[in-house]
Amino acid sequence: QVQLVESGGGLVQAGGSLRLSCAASESIFSIPVMAWYRQAPGKQRERVARITSNGKSTYADSVKGRFTISRDNAKNTVYLQMNSLKPDDTAVYYCYCWRGTDYWGQGTQVTVSS
Repeated sequence: QVQLVESGGGLVQAGGSLRLSCAASESIFSIPVMAWYRQAPGKQRERVARITSNGKSTYADSVKGRFTISRDNAKNTVYLQMNSLKPDDTAVYYCYCWRGTDYWGQGTQVTVSS
């Protein structure tokens, strides 16, 4: 069982920045995939960014150039740096990893005011 705990969400004005953190309960060194998803009210959960164990990252078109996913294996933590935030980025953000099965964090709220 891998436990994931997100932090760093909050209220920010449009154009601002936030950095989300996802702390894992065990080493992430060998976890093949870690990712950030988000779910806005009334919408389906969508993948925002994904990073593999060798550091390859991919992004949703809506966040390319604004968000950056990274992982610090020594700290067992994955980050999501979010810049130039827009009201449309408002959602609950979830950390995810796959290691034989899916694991999810409890989510952290990000609210971007216009």
